[in-house]
Amino acid sequence: MKFDRLLSIVLLLQHRDLVPAKELAERLEVSQRTVYRDVEALSAAGVPVYAQRGKDGGIGLLAGFRTDVTGLTTDEARALFVLASQSAHSALGLDRALGSALRKVMAALPAPHRPVAELTSSRILVEPDRWHAAPRPEADLEALYAAVLSDRRLRVRYRHSGRTTLRTYTVDPYGLVAKAGTWYLVADHESRPRLLRTDRLSQVSVLEAEARRRPGVELTQVWHDLRREVEDRGVGVRVTVRLRRERLDMVTRIAGGYFTAPPVPEAHTDKWLRVEVAYPVVEAVRHLMQFGNDVQVIGPREARTEMTRAIAELAELYGAA
Repeated sequence: MKFDRLLSIVLLLQHRDLVPAKELAERLEVSQRTVYRDVEALSAAGVPVYAQRGKDGGIGLLAGFRTDVTGLTTDEARALFVLASQSAHSALGLDRALGSALRKVMAALPAPHRPVAELTSSRILVEPDRWHAAPRPEADLEALYAAVLSDRRLRVRYRHSGRTTLRTYTVDPYGLVAKAGTWYLVADHESRPRLLRTDRLSQVSVLEAEARRRPGVELTQVWHDLRREVEDRGVGVRVTVRLRRERLDMVTRIAGGYFTAPPVPEAHTDKWLRVEVAYPVVEAVRHLMQFGNDVQVIGPREARTEMTRAIAELAELYGAA
């Protein structure tokens, strides 16, 4: 543990002129006294580290000193090479860069760790896209990636869900997020957070003005707030349904995201399960029609009425044919 901590201190100091001992202690979750002892140990080992007292003081490295990554542990090496199978890099045009970087890391790893890293890369595959994902318009993610890194405002043309017309927005980007195979641009519009699907963007223009982000706000915080907002507003009506036990896996795979809790067995039969699902509006209960007679809506009454109406419309449509 101490060796890992000493290496972490060196890596942190490489990117800053001076780092306060208090900050190092907080990031490493140790006391300031421990930090100073570690600095003494590094100095004794020949690392050119020094401490500067005073209000603007801290701990630093002499200019020009650099270390390599040969201090990586087995688990750290394994974690790095899981990244090799993530398709997000390809979408951003970084797949070749990732491969090159990992080859350099592999060359720098201690010899005992290389078989573990190679085995991890060949045995673990991370695929973020869902099965049978519907085809989507392609987004120019490489251009968006370059745009969000430039710290400039963006002017975009965007199509909202269910609409055919485009609206123009001037936004201040925080970054890009990939969720379940879908990419989102996270940005502020008039100082309010917005979530824009990249496959609905038809035009992106990088402006000369710098992005006007809210002070102290980072991408992870904005994403967390937006995701919670989407999840909270997605529950407008709760519907109780029964489903055939033998179809549980299929129904869960397709509609499990709407379950409010795991299905439970019905009281007097082992063939049926009960579960509550949540939809934003009662009309969305038609989503369950795809399961035919393997799923039955129990309540509330307006949900059963909606299903009855949908069945009647289908009967009329096919009866006319």
